Amino acid sequence: MLTVDFRRFGRGKRVLDLGCGDGRHAYAAWRLGSDVVAVDVADAEVKHVRDTFEELTADGGPLGLAVRANGLALPFPDGGFDRVIAAEVLEHVHADRAMLAEAVRVLAPGGVLAVTVPRWWPERICWALSEEYHQVEGGHIRIYRRRELLRRLREAGLEPFAGHHAHALHAPYWWLKCLGENRITEAYHRFLVWDIMKGPRWVKLLERVLNPVLGKSLVLYARKPR
Repeated sequence: MLTVDFRRFGRGKRVLDLGCGDGRHAYAAWRLGSDVVAVDVADAEVKHVRDTFEELTADGGPLGLAVRANGLALPFPDGGFDRVIAAEVLEHVHADRAMLAEAVRVLAPGGVLAVTVPRWWPERICWALSEEYHQVEGGHIRIYRRRELLRRLREAGLEPFAGHHAHALHAPYWWLKCLGENRITEAYHRFLVWDIMKGPRWVKLLERVLNPVLGKSLVLYARKPR
């Protein structure tokens, strides 16, 4: 389930997936022919992505690496990547401006950064329905408005050029989950898993129509000036 739209993001020769989690965007970039480095602070996620990349690259192809590193002090040279992804990461980080600064440092002039965060109003509902939703170790510590995130990107020296919303059908699931597990929540989860596995066209069309209103994630794209 991708949040970043690679048609807008473009294909990079060297891609950094910052805060890679389970590696969904890292694998997608690799399959498009990019050399990919996936970074996370969690050992389990890094091991999972590393093992998966070992399988994917067993018969050759682009580079695929997973590295454990702190996003506030990345072990990479200035301008080492022409594409950087930070998907559903900044809302977890106290020093979000410092992480953005690091992402910009390792991004080459003319390169593109894709940032995704939970959208303001669906996220506000989750926070209102359940304190446990965000008051957990490693949970969400802030909610961004679009204009605030745009300001952060510009302050970091980037030029935002596109944006959209994603995952409209996932917003109701998280509201239900915040209210408590029950048969309805379980049934909705089975529907989402079925959609991810099968990808029926009518569901994709429905979500595309609903995304501007109900999309759970905000996605912004910004370019580093040459």
